[in-house]
Amino acid sequence: MTYNQQGELVPTNFEQIRAKMPELSQLNMHVEVVSLGEPIDSSNVTPDDWYKMAAIIEENYSRYDGFVVLHGTDTMAYSAAALSFLLENLGKTVVFTGAQIPVGRVRTDARRNLMTALEIAVARHPAAGTVRVPEVCIFFNDVLIRGNRAKKVESQQYSAFRSENYPALARAGIELEFNDKQIRLLPAARLHTHQHLDDRVTLLSLYPGLTERMVRAQLEAQGLRGCVLETYGSGNAPTTTWFLNCLREARDRGVQFLNVSQCEEGRVIQGRYETSAHFTDLGIIGGDDITREAAIAKLMFVLGLGGSAVETSRLLTHDLRGEITLD
Repeated sequence: MTYNQQGELVPTNFEQIRAKMPELSQLNMHVEVVSLGEPIDSSNVTPDDWYKMAAIIEENYSRYDGFVVLHGTDTMAYSAAALSFLLENLGKTVVFTGAQIPVGRVRTDARRNLMTALEIAVARHPAAGTVRVPEVCIFFNDVLIRGNRAKKVESQQYSAFRSENYPALARAGIELEFNDKQIRLLPAARLHTHQHLDDRVTLLSLYPGLTERMVRAQLEAQGLRGCVLETYGSGNAPTTTWFLNCLREARDRGVQFLNVSQCEEGRVIQGRYETSAHFTDLGIIGGDDITREAAIAKLMFVLGLGGSAVETSRLLTHDLRGEITLD
């Protein structure tokens, strides 16, 4: 980002980065830049942008050792989660990064984030020489985390992202220290890039005072196919008759529900309390320790595969890209 004449932060063309970061020329690697047309604020990101990112990686997959995606922080966790599902059998590193302070400012974190992200993108195991991190991930403020485990938690500090339910994949100090036991293994199959997400999903976040009219306004939306239900604690929700009827009627119309917790840490355990026991009978799927961002992307992805209701439910309960921790 750069400042316009009104003092507002606006997107800038990444081609200018070479002038603002001459240290790029000091790297012992060949770096090429690809821009997605007119720069946009990440608040305007849509699934079409995710398709473009995935397509660029697929088209250039054999040409490069790794990929770094520069992205605004506001929706970076959504984009990283979406790319993790779109890029099946990923065998190279895709690192999302960005900055809290624009690159032209004196105290910017852009330089450190980008330089280290580039190093991670081409990192290899010292003995085997294989790709060190064959995952979609986010690097920010010296920490590398799995992309579909990330949440933006800060807007005023450098540590913008956190992974509450999964350990860091690497940390950057004087040396890069990789947590190899937590990194996914290289796939046995070749990269397969998906190009369809079903965006007919909604997010229903519960709160005291939520009315039947508001719930029906969302669940009775024309064409709705999926709903991420953001519940209390370990997956709890009201047991009032009208609320359960709204869910039951939506399920009868074929709407798939994925139950996630509003808590940043912990997991959904349906049936632990009476206030979640009825969900299983309604066919609502517990999301375990998935984040809201990854849940939305996963629901879009699985629905986009076009499988039967049984197959869709099966995939939603499975760990597809390391997004949930199964006991």
